[in-house]
Amino acid sequence: MAGGPGAAEAAAREYQQSLTLAKEQGTLAWELRAATSLARLDTADASQPEATEVLRSIVQRFSEGFATRDLAEALSLINDH
Repeated sequence: MAGGPGAAEAAAREYQQSLTLAKEQGTLAWELRAATSLARLDTADASQPEATEVLRSIVQRFSEGFATRDLAEALSLINDH
């Protein structure tokens, strides 16, 4: 399905589902990863314009670990928007 019709929308749905599950389980690190993927998809094709704001709200919940790859990537996506 990569690059095919509806691929971006399907990916966005999967990332949203992952984000919802991570929230339900209270796993902030997985929320960050799902939101980062969603924001990256937004950057690629503008399918999720609110994705960067969701990512920003998750990053704000962290109090440490800003040197980790996941948080560094998230901050980079936020700063690029």
